[in-house]
Amino acid sequence: MSTITANRPVDRATSFRGAVAAEWTKLWSVRTTWWTMLAGLLLMAASAGQLAIYAVNANTNDDPADDPGIVTLGSVVIDSVELTQYAVLALGLLAITAEFTSGTIRTTLQCTPSRGGVLLAKAVVAGSVTFILGLLLAGVGALVAWPVLGEWGSAPAAGTVGDILAVAAYLALVGVLALGLAAALRSAVLTLTVLFATLMIVPLSLQEPDITVLNRIADAFPGVAGGHFLAGDTEPYPAVVGLLLLTGWAGAALALGRAALRRRDA
Repeated sequence: MSTITANRPVDRATSFRGAVAAEWTKLWSVRTTWWTMLAGLLLMAASAGQLAIYAVNANTNDDPADDPGIVTLGSVVIDSVELTQYAVLALGLLAITAEFTSGTIRTTLQCTPSRGGVLLAKAVVAGSVTFILGLLLAGVGALVAWPVLGEWGSAPAAGTVGDILAVAAYLALVGVLALGLAAALRSAVLTLTVLFATLMIVPLSLQEPDITVLNRIADAFPGVAGGHFLAGDTEPYPAVVGLLLLTGWAGAALALGRAALRRRDA
């Protein structure tokens, strides 16, 4: 009896590793993964190039009022994330909604009966892939923007590397957030709509009247918190608090998805 009990954690760990391996294989075996990655790369390259052109044009036009001066490469990459993140969100949510659509989620749950284990394995894979993708996207954005900025760009090594890592961390967390919501909502379109509202529409609506209480509420939303983290802000709270808030949103989304998976049939 003691031998069986002692082996249970090992078996559970082995089962989880197998689930992670299976999710990794599934993610890379579907074309949507590659298409969303390509879309992200194109969006990042276009956004970074466009923002760099804007910075150069503003500095060289006849109106000194709009001159941004020398801008850091990292700031251009960070600003480019606002649009690019939606390709990463699509990657995160499609990791599970595609299985609901095709019905293969039943096979997944038969192979790994623990529904929480399935979602956690998906989160590990989605978070890892979107972090690596974030590094690639930020690197591409930097490579595109740097020659365009020319004399109007600055690229301090430590700051640029830090910004690239911050972008990767942000995209990994919003990817997991998308996965958790998708597990609860089961629809790619509905999940993307909710994400768009949560990350952008609702916070902007709260900030529009410029009322302090509403601004503070908006600061707690994941997109705004992530923006404070990426910008390295100290107000209204330190950047690390923004990171923690975003992590909390991702964790809450996973908890919601886990509850939905356990409560409903596949």
